[in-house]
Amino acid sequence: MEFKSRTGQPTKARTQCLVAGVYDKKVLSDIAKTLDKASRGYISRIIKKGDMTGKVGSGLLLHEVPGIAADRLLLVGLGGKAAMDVGQYQNLIKSTISKLKITSARNALLCLSEPEIKGKDARWKARQTAEIFAHTMYSFTHMKGKQSAKKPTLNRVEMHAANRTEQNAVNKALLEASAIAKGVTAARNLGNTPSNICTPAYMARESRKLARDNKTITTTVLEEKDMKRLGMGALLSVGKGSAEPSKLIIMNYKGAPRSEQPYVIVGKGISFDSGGISLKAGAGMGDMIYDMCGAASILGTMSAVAELNLPINVIGVIPAAENMPSGSASKPGDIVKTMSGQTVEILNTDAEGRLVLCDALTYIGKFKPRTVIDVATLTGAIKTALGKYPTGLFANDDDLANDLQHAADASADRIWRLPIWEDYQTQLKSQFADMANVGGREAGSITAACFLARFTKKYRWAHLDIAATGFTSSPKGATGRPVPLLTQYLIDRC
Repeated sequence: MEFKSRTGQPTKARTQCLVAGVYDKKVLSDIAKTLDKASRGYISRIIKKGDMTGKVGSGLLLHEVPGIAADRLLLVGLGGKAAMDVGQYQNLIKSTISKLKITSARNALLCLSEPEIKGKDARWKARQTAEIFAHTMYSFTHMKGKQSAKKPTLNRVEMHAANRTEQNAVNKALLEASAIAKGVTAARNLGNTPSNICTPAYMARESRKLARDNKTITTTVLEEKDMKRLGMGALLSVGKGSAEPSKLIIMNYKGAPRSEQPYVIVGKGISFDSGGISLKAGAGMGDMIYDMCGAASILGTMSAVAELNLPINVIGVIPAAENMPSGSASKPGDIVKTMSGQTVEILNTDAEGRLVLCDALTYIGKFKPRTVIDVATLTGAIKTALGKYPTGLFANDDDLANDLQHAADASADRIWRLPIWEDYQTQLKSQFADMANVGGREAGSITAACFLARFTKKYRWAHLDIAATGFTSSPKGATGRPVPLLTQYLIDRC
């Protein structure tokens, strides 16, 4: 999908579909009034017939409107003239896309920056519009033997800007949106690739490919023998039951002098999670190909960072393993020693994400990071707590949490902070080791974050639990979250 901006009179724009808004009670937007004047009242006469009310979600497609150069005119409902909220604007764009998709238009000019949105400007609207278009038009057909003959024809979207100043802002937004959309697509493609193909080795190859395509990135992969030498007993315990070797993948983006401390992002990369000996129920187990969506989001964010050529240093780390039951698999009751020297009693082998992450979070201390953010489909409990809309946020530093909240507001990639009070640490007590890997049914997401907090005391750290937001079961697929959030956070650091 190609995104561009355009100024000038929409009446003279040669495009296959011009999109303009109509407010509730058939009130024309300013752009629609201009088009109506050029058409000598044709548009208002059509609207008076009652086919278009202006309510959000309504639409009317007109062909060969007199006085307008565009082949088609799509009128979309803007609702009342009061300021929209973010969700309403997103729904407006989604509704517009659904109407454009049923036409045969290959390109479109959107004149939808007029509605007011609380606290948001033309740049924000343009970026959101482009990201929503890219996300909605996405499809994953790589695995189909027979490709669908019918595909959406729309491949270029232009956005109307009122003047040159606004156009400059829109252009900057579209550059960011294109990079983020590319990163989200990369994350979704990796997340949707089935586990018989997307193994830890496959993730390593994709990370090396990203480095080959971007001179600012170098990729290093640690093998099991390297991790054993470093004492990563927790990470290695997860893949013991699998024929697929575990990997620790490090992608190093250099956009600033080497002396500048890097920002580090870490993503859980469990290529398939059977639960191990603590076997999951069969129903829904197919969704466990998405247990590496944290890793996918790291690769997608590194792609966006390189595309934007951000003047900072960023290191993306993926601890990758496959969690399977076998005669060699870890068992409930096993005790493993982590790279930090702390020991963990594995009471449940299905709580494996925290085991691969804890060694990765110890390893990255060598980089002396400015901040560390880990991303993981860590707990089903987060969906019980927050539902499917926000990602769960945990942090040991208020400034970092506030920076992430600011990035969430700017990117519309929502988060909600939960506590990691010391009180919860008591649930992780073990009689035989320094800690257990689970803390019981109460506050499952919090105790999982508290477990990770024991390995992150030397730096500013945040944990994003995306078990409810990294993928959806219906419709089935990876979402690419939180690539927009992470990328915005890193843009803000510049």
